[in-house]
Amino acid sequence: MTRILSTKERDDLRRERRAPLMTPTDLDRRATRDVSAVMNGVLADVFALYLKTKNFHWHMSGPHFRDYHLLLDEHAAQVFAMTDPIAERIRKIGGQTLKSIGQIAKLKHILDNDADYVEPSDMLAELREDNKALAARLREAHGICEEHRDFATTSLIEVWIDETERRTWFLFETVGRGDSSGH
Repeated sequence: MTRILSTKERDDLRRERRAPLMTPTDLDRRATRDVSAVMNGVLADVFALYLKTKNFHWHMSGPHFRDYHLLLDEHAAQVFAMTDPIAERIRKIGGQTLKSIGQIAKLKHILDNDADYVEPSDMLAELREDNKALAARLREAHGICEEHRDFATTSLIEVWIDETERRTWFLFETVGRGDSSGH
């Protein structure tokens, strides 16, 4: 038996055909807008951190080269593994994701390091602070997602916070105490 669609349902279907990237979701438009915006900012930072980590991995030198080189390769792989789930989550809730390097550059908070040479301990300290900043950005995103009852995104973010804190801890212990307060 075929069900007859209401006028509203037919209008909704027509609207969906005209806007093919409008993935259906039970979240309201404001939630989709806010969560997409904050998660695109996180995604920009994740791409920036990935590239910076690989940059330092490629340019590592010194007596601890092998250990640091492998550590940064492991960290870069973990950071890159976040990109697709973030972008797909944005799409699942009806948002649009980053489309270019230029958009990443506009949204990121992680600073570039284009220096010709950086001391290995400075590389690790800089990445420690960048990971710490990413954890703070993830907590901010968690709050926005929680406010909109987007529990699937908050659940993913909780795992990423833990992974980011682990990277921060490893970098802290590897590079030395530096700041005696630990903050």
